[in-house]
Amino acid sequence: MMKALVVYATITGNNKDVADLIAESLEDDHDVDVETTEISLADPADFEDVDICVVCPYTYDEGALPDEGMDFFDDLQEEELDGKVYGVAGSGDTFYGDDFCKAVDEFGKVFDGTGATKGSENVHINLAPDSEDVKKLDKFTAELVKKAEELNA
Repeated sequence: MMKALVVYATITGNNKDVADLIAESLEDDHDVDVETTEISLADPADFEDVDICVVCPYTYDEGALPDEGMDFFDDLQEEELDGKVYGVAGSGDTFYGDDFCKAVDEFGKVFDGTGATKGSENVHINLAPDSEDVKKLDKFTAELVKKAEELNA
């Protein structure tokens, strides 16, 4: 059975919702064994034990990464995740213009440096996920699983 780890950071609860939607889709629609954990309790080395690696960060203020996720972000840069598939999805606030969901893209860049394979385009969500975002996240999870199946074929 394929395994996934979904790591999230949240202040308002929006990214916990994003992480839960991703986990639910992976489990219910794709029969993936999923663990979900808050970023301050996670270790990037845990990604070595799964097929699919997902991070759901929020973007704070004017493009800042989550304070409680800085150690995780730094440690992720040291990981070698060849053979793993990654995806990044998270919420932000369009009020911040060019800094909207900047943390999502920053985590994506770090994953690129780990040797992991990008399984889907980054998903940017304005505030709380709505019904359109659920569709985007369902597509996101389907693409992650498809890419993981291709890598393991």
